[in-house]
Amino acid sequence: MPKISTKANTMPSSPIRKLVPFADAAKKKGIKIYHLNIGQPDIETPPTFINAIKNADIKVLEYSHSAGNESYRKKLCNYYKEYNINIDASEVIITCGGSEAISIAMMTCFNPGDEVIIPEPFYANYNGFSTAADVKVIPIRSFIDSGFALPPISEFEKLITPKTKGIMICNPGNPTGYLYSKEELNALRELVLKYDLFLLSDEVYREFCYDGKEYISVMHLQGIENNVILLDSISKRYSACGARIGAMISKNKEIMTAALKFAQARLSPPSYGQIGAEAALDTPKSYFEEVKTEYIARRDFVIEAINKIPGVFCPKPSGAFYCIAKLPIDNADKFCQWLLEEFNYNKQTVMLAPATGFYSTPGAGSNEVRIAYVLNRTDLKNALVCLAEALKVYPGKTN
Repeated sequence: MPKISTKANTMPSSPIRKLVPFADAAKKKGIKIYHLNIGQPDIETPPTFINAIKNADIKVLEYSHSAGNESYRKKLCNYYKEYNINIDASEVIITCGGSEAISIAMMTCFNPGDEVIIPEPFYANYNGFSTAADVKVIPIRSFIDSGFALPPISEFEKLITPKTKGIMICNPGNPTGYLYSKEELNALRELVLKYDLFLLSDEVYREFCYDGKEYISVMHLQGIENNVILLDSISKRYSACGARIGAMISKNKEIMTAALKFAQARLSPPSYGQIGAEAALDTPKSYFEEVKTEYIARRDFVIEAINKIPGVFCPKPSGAFYCIAKLPIDNADKFCQWLLEEFNYNKQTVMLAPATGFYSTPGAGSNEVRIAYVLNRTDLKNALVCLAEALKVYPGKTN
């Protein structure tokens, strides 16, 4: 039988989804599972989005422009202006989710073997996207004790080699919820200028910044306009993960001309998703105010409750809807599987994402888990009760 490719063999499995078979088996036994393992909000998608699709009078479902519908791109530019990001439609390519935006950006900016520095822990699929693009991720470690603040720029410089072609960040961050400060981003700006690097920024969670802290985009940084690529998605903004609509944005015309060739190769982004996304731009601000208030309440509940569990530490995130907690356990992968295979409390258990999958450094995150506070507060309360009870009886508890 022919052998599959080396790339296929090295492509990492999703650490967020690899435990699904164990969850499915637990459900068949009648156990209720609280899913804190994945960023799938239970917030309703706004009616503006849903109604536009319901009311679309389409006789032939045609391809759109490879860069996305011009009407949507133009309207999207007005959305970014509200965040002081001034772009025009030619600087936007609509993609099949934020995932494709990242993949196209990597293939456009980097050659096989090039290196991109990414602060870890980072969104697990960055590993997959880089593998597909033959790009080498060079992780730079941030630590839970500092709330996952950006490592010192001097540490970045130690990692720069002739193969280093870029830096990638997620702001606000998945999986940590960390929100970069103006000072941190300006320090990155200086590094990008000094070494003439690309700066890719995944800013999917900009709507979710808390405690009065300011969202600052890489598009706000002066003097590196041709180095910057903004990566975006509607999945979290409108709780529309299944629409698969994202965007790649840059003022660098050479980048966008090249990226369009990759977009043409996949023909076009989803038509219905674009129709919904364009209409969703008219969603009233009250929707986002209510959603943000709800996430703040969920965050505050989770952080307070989890830090009351003996031996657990979890810094308070300033954005997104994730946090990483350090638990008194021997191995996060084993613990998360044990929760599904062997544990239940009153026929209930909780599904978490082992933090090991969000690091590139071997062994990092072995006693950490990511929690997505995307459920209502009643479910969150029950989930954290399950976690507290589990830690009392887990065989691999460390203290």
